[in-house]
Amino acid sequence: MSATEKLLKKYVPMTETAFYILLSLSRPRHGYGIVKHVEELSGGRLKLGSGTVYGTLTKMNKDGLITVFADEERKTVYEVSVEGKKVMTAEISRLKELHRNAIACEEEFY
Repeated sequence: MSATEKLLKKYVPMTETAFYILLSLSRPRHGYGIVKHVEELSGGRLKLGSGTVYGTLTKMNKDGLITVFADEERKTVYEVSVEGKKVMTAEISRLKELHRNAIACEEEFY
């Protein structure tokens, strides 16, 4: 099994928290920037605690889904890696299938 296949098996399906954190890292962000972006994307429904965010970022960094660096102000910045993009692509494809099927079968539940 390749490294990418292992990551896909580990992360897909993804938790909502992990999904929104990784989605936020399509561009470099600080931890607080991730929290605010997720809150904005979810319309305020999802408010992540710092422990949740940094715990998830540590795990993702260890697994190679993100890269970590310091900006000019020496603040820690996170960004999705090539492997992270592969995992997100697979998860987005899975979610599209779910959405398509939910719409197709929605009327059966009314």
